[in-house]
Parts: sequence; structure tokens; C-alpha cells
Amino acid sequence: MELKEIQNLIKFVAKSGASEVKLEMKDVKITIKTGKGKTETTIIQQPTVSQIPILAQPVSETIINSGGDASTEENKEENSNYIEIKSPIIGTFYRKPSPDKPVFAKVGDTIDAGDTVCIIEAMKLFNEVESEVSGKIVKVLVDDSSPVEFDQPLFLVDPS
Repeated sequence: MELKEIQNLIKFVAKSGASEVKLEMKDVKITIKTGKGKTETTIIQQPTVSQIPILAQPVSETIINSGGDASTEENKEENSNYIEIKSPIIGTFYRKPSPDKPVFAKVGDTIDAGDTVCIIEAMKLFNEVESEVSGKIVKVLVDDSSPVEFDQPLFLVDPS
């Protein structure tokens, strides 16, 4: 069942004055409860295909020096001068508005606050990510078409 069909069903039930409607199909169960000024919807979808187990990825070993790694400390100090543009949502990161268009922002570009730097797709919705700072893009931290998490750094910007 498509999202639009579910939305239309919710609107129909709300207008009809029914207090509760249950709909069951072979792979979807929907319960819609209406009350004064509010509508509550519960959707339970049962998978129709068998799930494939996900194998755990091997974790690489990290050797930690007791004295600390000088190059890592230098990188942290260098990066502390930069501002991170972070992902506002979970989704798929895209640098271009479409495959045949140029990237929004690349390393070396100067951006202003409010400029679109990428798109994150979440549930078939494409959300433009705008820069909150002005400056020069120093590094792109995520590969194109990669999944990103909420608050994950996407770009490093030099504000000077």
C-alpha cells in the first residue's frame, strides 16, 4: 500500500466521523483511531520476503601508543580551526542535485551562509542542506551516495 493511499484513507476516516477503523491485508495491518481534534494511526507491515542475515563487519585493531600519536594530535589541532557542517537527518548523502548536474560544493569553493552544499535523501524526500557559516570548504568528509547519520560531519569549512 502506498503512502498516498494511507494518507487518503486517514483523511476519509477523519471526515466520516468513525471512531476506529481496522484494515488488514496480506502484508499490512492498519488501525486508525479518531478522537476530538486528533487522529491516531498504527501501521504494522509484515515483510513478505525472507530476511537475509547481516554478517558482522570485522573490526580493525587500533594500536594505541602510551605517549600518544603526534600526527593525530596535530590533525585534531588543525581541524579545531574549522567548522563542521553536520547532517540534520539520517539518510543518503548526495553532492549533486541530479546525476547530470555539477556538485553543489567542492573543496576550495567559497560558500556563504544559506548556500546549499548537498542533499540528503530520507524516505524518498530530498532535503537540501544549507551552510550555516560562510567560508572556504577544506574537506568533504563523506562519499557521494553514502548513508549518513544524524549529526554526522559532512564538510569542514575554514571560516577565515
